[in-house]
Amino acid sequence: MDDPDDELISVLPVYYSTAQFPKIHMHQFPLLTRPLQVPPSAVVSGKRIAARIKPQVRKLEIHLPADTRSEVWNIERSKELGAARVEDDREKNQEIKGKEREGEEHRLSEIRMQSEEVPQKGTYMLGIVRDGHLHLHPISQTHQLRPTLTYLDMLSRKNKRNRTGDDSDSDDGPPPDPDEPTPVTLPKKEKKPSGDSREIQVTARKTEEKGSGQMQGSLSVVRREMLHAIRAEEDEEWEDLQFYDIMT
Repeated sequence: MDDPDDELISVLPVYYSTAQFPKIHMHQFPLLTRPLQVPPSAVVSGKRIAARIKPQVRKLEIHLPADTRSEVWNIERSKELGAARVEDDREKNQEIKGKEREGEEHRLSEIRMQSEEVPQKGTYMLGIVRDGHLHLHPISQTHQLRPTLTYLDMLSRKNKRNRTGDDSDSDDGPPPDPDEPTPVTLPKKEKKPSGDSREIQVTARKTEEKGSGQMQGSLSVVRREMLHAIRAEEDEEWEDLQFYDIMT
């Protein structure tokens, strides 16, 4: 304001509104290097961006059609990855309703971007200028969306089973519970030459450093909370959303 060359153009009255709270979210795409738009090749075939949400666990997913031109897309590889994604969706109860068709060949034809809520540092506002007034609306949630590639884990396990000849769907299982004692593996006994035998009594006592028990309990609580969050996310049903980009 002290700079004489910095001309004051107008003065706007500011209004604070909570009429849309908590419906306004901020979505960030850290890995996106271009606008979030459907590729021209997908537009020609009538494909659009789809979105769905799990409001209770605050998860958002955006499905962006891929550029499937033959010069930039491996069709055979997309079939393999598409089959893995279908299995991964079925395992996690994430199947898209109404999209499966009997006898249809599965293909990876879209990029899924899933959100992760990030804590807000301070208070974020959305400002809208209308009729010469500045209206400020608080932003309730901030999410960062990145591509989700969990189907690659499913494909890796499937290939591993094929190499070992094991048809079961089991893997290495969940990590061990810190509360459970670590199993002790006893070394194999070697035969000793016969001689005089003596009876020896051995007493083993379990010693714990101060605070180690409390640390194990804390780790167990964290583990249970993580498992509970994973189950809650998988159990909640997706709700479809209508996606509007800058062109619609």
